Amino acid sequence: MTSTPEQVQRVYLTLMLGNTLAASFIWGINTIFLLDAGLSNLEAFAANAFFTAGMVIFEIPTGVVADTIGRRVSYMAGTLTLMATTLLYVMLWEINGPFWAWAVISLLLGLGFTFFSGAVDAWLVDALDETGFTGDLERVFGRGMTVTGIGMLAGSVIGGYVAQVTSLGVPFVMRAVVLLAMFFFAAWAMKDLGFKPHKAESTFGEMKSITRNSIDYGWRVPSVKWIMLAAPFTAGVGIYAFYALQPYLLELVGDPHAYGIAGITAALVAGSQIIGGFLAPRIRRRFRLRTSALLLAVSVGAVTLALIGVIEQFWVAVGLIATWAMLSSAATPIRQSYINGMIPSRQRATILSFDSMLGSTGGVVVQPALGRVADTSGYATSYLYGAMITVFALPFILLSRHQHPPADRATGTPEAEGTVEAGPESDR
Repeated sequence: MTSTPEQVQRVYLTLMLGNTLAASFIWGINTIFLLDAGLSNLEAFAANAFFTAGMVIFEIPTGVVADTIGRRVSYMAGTLTLMATTLLYVMLWEINGPFWAWAVISLLLGLGFTFFSGAVDAWLVDALDETGFTGDLERVFGRGMTVTGIGMLAGSVIGGYVAQVTSLGVPFVMRAVVLLAMFFFAAWAMKDLGFKPHKAESTFGEMKSITRNSIDYGWRVPSVKWIMLAAPFTAGVGIYAFYALQPYLLELVGDPHAYGIAGITAALVAGSQIIGGFLAPRIRRRFRLRTSALLLAVSVGAVTLALIGVIEQFWVAVGLIATWAMLSSAATPIRQSYINGMIPSRQRATILSFDSMLGSTGGVVVQPALGRVADTSGYATSYLYGAMITVFALPFILLSRHQHPPADRATGTPEAEGTVEAGPESDR
């Protein structure tokens, strides 16, 4: 099933499509779902913050699972964990559960997603290199972003309207069903290539060893460290900006029960992702350095968020949302290619998980803070603050650029191009 680069890419795209379809059934209504359960804006975004806190806590341990037992096992564990916690969310909604229960289940939802983060990208890059891929890695990640947009487009529209004609809990049940299907697909199609799982003599000792090596090849490599430190600002604001759109646009349109509009808005973001994924390799070719494209995307994205807060008109906000989403989506494959080009295969899943953990850390702090701003000063003001926070990512991207890593210029897979950064002097 995965003996050629083309087959590897087909499996990867199917995994991305299934994951996003399942997740996006609730993306258009998640904040409304939490508010309907009796939570305030602060509590709703605090629940989301517990979700991202779960990603912070569990990123490294689940990354170690992917780097020792295997990427496929990690992915399959993620599908089952997410299925169970999604159904628990529905139960809490049915009984109007207390905030502490939402916090605990949100934390476990974060655990489910950490089994995915790092593992899928690591599986793809290793499998492509093992099967002799020599093409443009941005193109592959760009296709993944496009497929993600397609899944989000379908899932968010379906989820929004299903919620409107049935109840807010039904899209969550739909998510659980798709996750179960993806569990069986991964068991059949997702074979670990270019990576050999191994049994550790001591689980804790293995975690220490891989974590130490990941820090050596990740955190202690300046170009990797600086690009990872930009993530808390962009990812933290991005999570809030997307979920706050749901109640904000309903506020602008004047109908708090127009769940279909929330779904369509999520679909608009999805359509922008499709375009962004298509444009990513083309944008990359227009810049000598990958970091140049990243700097432009983050800068214009911050301006767009500020305008969403300044111009409080529904259709203007919709257009600005599309622009912001397209810029973020086009930048993501470029950033993925850049960071993968600076880390070795053996520690890839753990380092990527560490990178995701830093982004989630930003979400833990930013979401409740901006949620509080929304409670006291309105959603528009919270977007202005979000724009200011995003700007803080720019110096870190510049610091990474100034290290002149080969991956800033290269194309193709890291091993094929020989762009992987060395670790500390003692490990070279």
